[in-house]
Amino acid sequence: MSHNQQTQSTIMALRAIARLGSLPGVQPLSAASRRFSSDTATFNTRPCDAHKMEAPPTEVTANKDECFEYLKTMMTIRRMETTAGELYRAKKIRGFCHLYSGQEACAVGMTAAMDPEDGICDAYRVHGWAVCKGVSVKGVIGELLGNSSGCSNGKGGSMHMYTPSLFGGNGIVGAQVPMGAGVALAHKYNGKPLVCVSLYGDGAANQGQVFEAYNIAKLWDLPAIFVCENNKYGMGTSASRSSANTDYYTRGDYLPGLKVDAMDVLCVKNATAYAREYALNEGPIVLEMETYRYHGHSMSDPDTTYRSREDIAEMRKNYDPILMLRQRMIDSGWTTEEEVKALEKSIRKEVAAAVAEAEASPLPPQEQLTADIYREELTGIRGCDVTISL
Repeated sequence: MSHNQQTQSTIMALRAIARLGSLPGVQPLSAASRRFSSDTATFNTRPCDAHKMEAPPTEVTANKDECFEYLKTMMTIRRMETTAGELYRAKKIRGFCHLYSGQEACAVGMTAAMDPEDGICDAYRVHGWAVCKGVSVKGVIGELLGNSSGCSNGKGGSMHMYTPSLFGGNGIVGAQVPMGAGVALAHKYNGKPLVCVSLYGDGAANQGQVFEAYNIAKLWDLPAIFVCENNKYGMGTSASRSSANTDYYTRGDYLPGLKVDAMDVLCVKNATAYAREYALNEGPIVLEMETYRYHGHSMSDPDTTYRSREDIAEMRKNYDPILMLRQRMIDSGWTTEEEVKALEKSIRKEVAAAVAEAEASPLPPQEQLTADIYREELTGIRGCDVTISL
């Protein structure tokens, strides 16, 4: 398959996952009549493709307040990631840096349907998930900068961010999937009505450990949700070139699965709530979140050899998750273009202030070198040569 054929195939596939041209909902309301619009509305979402189960309903009811929260969180993640890219190009962020821009609806929609104590085991594109699990912008940026304001005290970097129920950020491809099955086992063993979501990309979907995790989860009927965030490219390789079967939601074979329009935050939330209920009562399930990343695999990826700038521009213009939700809210009479612009301006200021605080924070103190290794504090550890002790 030629480069042009690959990119055209990708665009055609993604055209099917979002319909910005004719969003459901009422017609735009005048400023006067907006006061009388309902705070609750029903939207039609794209049907999920289903494997060995019934698909969830396509009608989704949402209220004004929660949609504003989803919009604000997605806009915050987008602005934070844009700023992270700028800091990387300024050589203030070093090492790996995997941006989440374009995929915000997946993290925001899924966490909206989850219990705060549900486990999440993510791969290394984790910044957006960290924000959704309560890490501040300052905590994310500080971690990227490697200083003491970071959520992992500056010792983890881009790929290793945690909260009490976010078990990373993991740098080994696919390694988080069996770990997620283990967290699901812990929930079941302890009798807690909780699930664990294991996230991996299309590039990791062929890892043997993924299928081993499927198998043990099914044998023990664990409350596990396995999620393939299919952003169409594993590093610089398109899904069609790396996988004989690109219907990732069917790859669990004996596990049921759903293919979800992950450019639509409401569709994601609806499908996740449906999958969570299934996992708690029946056992493991596979979700394929079909999405798209706007940046390269990482900041070191020139992102020019395997797709064109025109492809990315079309996705930003026609299928962007923030634009989709914003238009739905405007059509429902919940906000106006001017109010959204004011919100965006406010978020820019908030992110800029958080970044300034992160940049002003000191490096981690030397004693952090030996912290978080053993339960008891260690002393007298030899450094890189015998004249140095920590």
